[in-house]
Amino acid sequence: MQTSFRPDLLENPEIRDSERIVRTCVHCGFCTATCPTYVLLGDELDSPRGRIYLMKKMLEEGRPADERTVRHIDRCLSCLSCMTTCPSGVHYMHLVDHARAWIERTYRRPLPDRAMRAVLASVLPRPGLFRLALLAAALARPARHLLPRSGPLGRARAMLELAPRTGPAPPSPIEQPQIFPAQGPRRARVAYLLGCAQPVLLPEIGEATIRLLTRMGVEVVVAKGAGCCGALTHHMGKEAPALRAARANIEAWLALERSGPLDAVVIDASGCGTTVKDYGWMFRHDPAMAEKAARVAALALDVSELIDRLGLPPASRDLDLELVYHSACSMQHGQKLGDLPKRLLAAAGFTVREPKESHLCCGSAGTYNILQPEIAARLAARKARNLERTRARVVATGNIGCITQLRSATRLPVVHTVQLLDWATGGPVPAPLAGLVGEAA
Repeated sequence: MQTSFRPDLLENPEIRDSERIVRTCVHCGFCTATCPTYVLLGDELDSPRGRIYLMKKMLEEGRPADERTVRHIDRCLSCLSCMTTCPSGVHYMHLVDHARAWIERTYRRPLPDRAMRAVLASVLPRPGLFRLALLAAALARPARHLLPRSGPLGRARAMLELAPRTGPAPPSPIEQPQIFPAQGPRRARVAYLLGCAQPVLLPEIGEATIRLLTRMGVEVVVAKGAGCCGALTHHMGKEAPALRAARANIEAWLALERSGPLDAVVIDASGCGTTVKDYGWMFRHDPAMAEKAARVAALALDVSELIDRLGLPPASRDLDLELVYHSACSMQHGQKLGDLPKRLLAAAGFTVREPKESHLCCGSAGTYNILQPEIAARLAARKARNLERTRARVVATGNIGCITQLRSATRLPVVHTVQLLDWATGGPVPAPLAGLVGEAA
């Protein structure tokens, strides 16, 4: 695509990077066929091609964002399906992240929007505050039907509908910095990203990861000082808190590496994994952090990647369970790991089915299901129909956001991939399956 950025703007390295990305787009339109919002809404400006045009105009003129541009960028899920489809290799993720940061700096949102984004950015990355918020949400949840589905109050309703009925999960023993020793000879030593929302919502995912990896001979370390990966604030354009969170993780994990060889940073939330693997890009213009960030990004692995490298242990029980695998966008488009989890599940003895439109987002997308609840609900319903049509008994997926979203949309139990692999190789039955299969399975 031809560009006409002002020369003075191109002195900014961030602008130069975005200009190079825009120039790789040839406006072919292949991306429109796989963009969830274009499929739903049919508006060219709600397609990657249309959004690239809006971002180009905004950035090449160096002007503040306008309402139209913000509206269509806000509707982008950052599912990255367009990047999988694009024949020209347009790095849409980096471009839209830059545009969101530009919007955050130059556009004054209406007060309700600013307030909601401030609450989400402050609460979700902090497990203590998030727990308190979920306690309040559990009390308020019965009144959610009194709220409209659209507008600012529609966002409050969406939060209440997504919140667990019983409030947050009890604190897990894994939430403190500590070392989980390998069982038997040590085959690897890894740092584990505990994260922020997952241990509050479903700590059993992390417990299954640690249980499975230690059984495989991996020493797992929860490092002091590591926490939120920064994805939630990063995708809202809030650069400063996102970079603070990322910097804290980088320093914590490199300090751990200085105390002994570190084979990987293991992540079991694919949305977080996509962000950690991008730390090198996020700090590329920071002389003090660029090399450190690139080192951590190179160490980052989804838990399925480490299991595959070491070899999944043989199944310890005979499983007769049909699964449908939902590949999170951050897994299949962000990390390009679409088939790996399915292969591991099949190797563990499960029958694995694939739904139609497996490339389309479920509508979770970090905070999207709160900030854009109407579009997110339509995507969730569409995804749920496709999952249920497979007639599988269980949904497997590798991202906490997708689990939360799908549990609100389908009657099928939704379980993290690592919980199923842990169960197949000797761990306990995942709680959502207890009534379905029983411990004896």
